[in-house]
Amino acid sequence: MTEEKVILVNENDEPIGLMEKLEAHEKAVLHRAFSVFVLNDKNEVMLQQRAHHKYHSPLLWTNTCCSHQREGETNIQAGSRRLYEEMGFTTELKELFHFIYKAPFDNGLTEHELDHVMIGYYNEAPKINPDEVESWKWMSIEAIRDDIQTQSENYTVWFKIIFDEFYHYLEDHKL
Repeated sequence: MTEEKVILVNENDEPIGLMEKLEAHEKAVLHRAFSVFVLNDKNEVMLQQRAHHKYHSPLLWTNTCCSHQREGETNIQAGSRRLYEEMGFTTELKELFHFIYKAPFDNGLTEHELDHVMIGYYNEAPKINPDEVESWKWMSIEAIRDDIQTQSENYTVWFKIIFDEFYHYLEDHKL
């Protein structure tokens, strides 16, 4: 199986090439990514715990799913594809905002992403893919905010960065 490629971008999200995912993380090259947040009708977020064998951030809690767009995919198509691959369901997604972040990991890899944040709504239990996801849970926005303040080591770097912006978005857009 060939290594998946990521879309290299400039700071204006304009594609400038492709690179194997691992190489992009080794070289800390800016590339396109996405993060999906799924909420239920109680305004709780579906969190996933990353699988124990992931090459970075294993067993940490994070947003519903995240990954990288493939060449020729829209952000929404990529989010829908990966939501189904990781969590076993699809729902309508809407893009909220995007931002750039850079986060080095202990294993020598670095995430340097232009991350498109999307939201969707769903009320059922997911059918998680154990190759990708260890566990999942619903958690209220307030409980996540409080838990990040007291136990931030339990969450992925990107989730903590996104959550502050996402939390304010949700405050302004109540269901």
